[in-house]
Amino acid sequence: MLLTTVAVPVPLSRAFDYSVPEAMAAQVRRGVRVRVPFGRRELVGVVLRSPVEQAAGDTGLRSLSEVLDAAPLLPPELLTLCEWAADYYRHPLGEVLSAMLPGRLRKGADAVLQRPAGYQLRAAGREALAQLPGRNRAQRQLLTQLQDGPLSRAALGASIATIKAALDQGWIEAVELPPAAPMVTAALPTPTPEQATALAEMAAAPDGFSVTLLDGVTGSGKTELYLRRIAEMLAQGRQALVLAPEISLTPQLVERFAARFGDGVLSFHSGLGDREREQAWLRARAGDARVVIGTRSAVWLPFARLGLIVVDEEHDASYKQQEGFRYSARDVAILRAQKLGLPVLLGSATPSLETLHNAQQGRYQHLRLQRRVHSAAPPTVRILDVRNLPLDHGLSQPLLQAAERHLEAGGQVLLFLNRRGYAPVLLCHACGWNAPCPHCDAHLTLHRGRGLLICHHCGAQQPAPHRCPACGARELIGIGAGTERIEQALANHFPRYRVARLDSDRITSPSALQAQLDAVRDGTVQILVGTQIMAKGHDFPGLSLVGIVSADQALYGSDFRAIERMGQLVTQVSGRAGRTGQTGEVWLQTHHPEHPQLRMLAEQGYAALCEQLLKERSDAGLPPYSHLALLRAESREADVALAWLDRARPLFENPHGVIVTDPVPSGMERRGGYWRAQLLLIASQRAALQRVLAVALPQLDAVPGARKLRWSIDVDPYDLM
Repeated sequence: MLLTTVAVPVPLSRAFDYSVPEAMAAQVRRGVRVRVPFGRRELVGVVLRSPVEQAAGDTGLRSLSEVLDAAPLLPPELLTLCEWAADYYRHPLGEVLSAMLPGRLRKGADAVLQRPAGYQLRAAGREALAQLPGRNRAQRQLLTQLQDGPLSRAALGASIATIKAALDQGWIEAVELPPAAPMVTAALPTPTPEQATALAEMAAAPDGFSVTLLDGVTGSGKTELYLRRIAEMLAQGRQALVLAPEISLTPQLVERFAARFGDGVLSFHSGLGDREREQAWLRARAGDARVVIGTRSAVWLPFARLGLIVVDEEHDASYKQQEGFRYSARDVAILRAQKLGLPVLLGSATPSLETLHNAQQGRYQHLRLQRRVHSAAPPTVRILDVRNLPLDHGLSQPLLQAAERHLEAGGQVLLFLNRRGYAPVLLCHACGWNAPCPHCDAHLTLHRGRGLLICHHCGAQQPAPHRCPACGARELIGIGAGTERIEQALANHFPRYRVARLDSDRITSPSALQAQLDAVRDGTVQILVGTQIMAKGHDFPGLSLVGIVSADQALYGSDFRAIERMGQLVTQVSGRAGRTGQTGEVWLQTHHPEHPQLRMLAEQGYAALCEQLLKERSDAGLPPYSHLALLRAESREADVALAWLDRARPLFENPHGVIVTDPVPSGMERRGGYWRAQLLLIASQRAALQRVLAVALPQLDAVPGARKLRWSIDVDPYDLM
């Protein structure tokens, strides 16, 4: 009897054996999809090994129902990568493989690549061309155009009737057009001296796997270096993958890359339809897509000839999946490149401490770009002490005066506040009632324009009341300010100028974002208000003033990465100012002007702050000097999760030097109707942590009380809340 092993999309950390009917044996190979019986249903799984002979005694095994692929759909290297990721992040392999496939392929649809249709000349057409009468001009023109090779209908410009007549005569035939050869379609800018040095150092690196950190200030031309390195790969017939942290960044990157390379540049992200994602997936697999620009999930694309991976804004938290399969796309990209022997470029103006540490240890090449292109000077940073100053919806008079000065000089102004809505709290001035979320330990945020109270943690919504639900009074006031309130205040202060708000309430699609960005770039909008969506790689040539409404927000975070994130956010937002020759200004409003790390950031810059933070992390034994795993549990009942973690804790006690903390309630104990608790594991060696997880996790479902809750493990967690 022949047996094979199949990974199926179920939440179980094991694969399953099936018998292979003789008629299917030749088709069953590692990487093909198969349909299999599982319980009372049928599932689509992936074969992990070719059939092997087994003694006929094991008759309880069920048989494969159907083989779905004539050849392996998943390349061997990608299947091996998925196996590594499932093992490292402790997630069921079947679910990892299922999540990697586009929706229709996940359900068993045929993998059919639809190349653009075209037409080519047949031998009969060449003969006909010599004999066609001159009056048949349309047919002659069609056949003449096809003499040098196949063309698309758009390139031919012929009518449907003309094409149909030539097809009926047997003069032409329909064909799939091959992918166009890559070409440079834009003039190359002259590299700056720093760019030229960086290019030379990258060229001098040995072939094979390497990681290069492009540590460049905003506006220093990191993207140009990506383009140059990718051009080298395309010239060798290789493909390139460019990861971007947000969907909002992919259209502008695709536009810029397509201007340089022409056809063969495509995007891959969750905003595409199912068919678009499937065809992009298949084009990468076939080698038709020479450059793919995508968000986190693009790291799992199959490539025919991958030659380079670029991770833009490598520090961004969006690269870490926070639910389900909790992987880091940046780390998976590096591991994939290592297995394939490829170079990786990590780009950022604010590199993560983990990446900086790897560069300091010599694991990564560290290239610095410290000057902006076009000789633009870095912006002037001012710390504005707002203690005892009157604030108009969070805006001080000095900041408003600075905004007026820049607007009158023809500049644009950006005000940043990482808080959506009108006000974070709705309060009754008569009795003190405030609007709590019924499902979370949080207040509902007032969204005045929509007339709603919304929880920013679980999404719960309810109409904003006109009277206090507790005492009936009408004295309901919004406490604090969000972007909606700031937008209104600025419109009142500057009625002659157009104000645009960029946050996830206003920007509901990539096209909506692009429309707003275009309005800023062409000068239609003079004042921008927004959240961190504006901190990620956007170029606003006319922007001369950036105001950070509350630089204190990040100073109160309890996560050990809070100050690092504050430094990244402030630096990235500040980098939008003064990028095209004019001198920009950055104003930081704060109630803590003497805060040492805020002052260090303003006066000495992000690099100095990182140097201090790395020393603090080393002293405390925190990443990047240790490795973490976070066990979370949540239950509909209070105290159940915490008690269960107490009972589970002994499973993790070990002789390998892994520290197991006491279980504690999560930073927000109740969220989305669940009571949450967590337990942290800290290890100096990654291998030791993995050994402990390998032993303990399979036993968790047997811990008393496990049926009353759900648990998850997060390896290398980014969010400890």
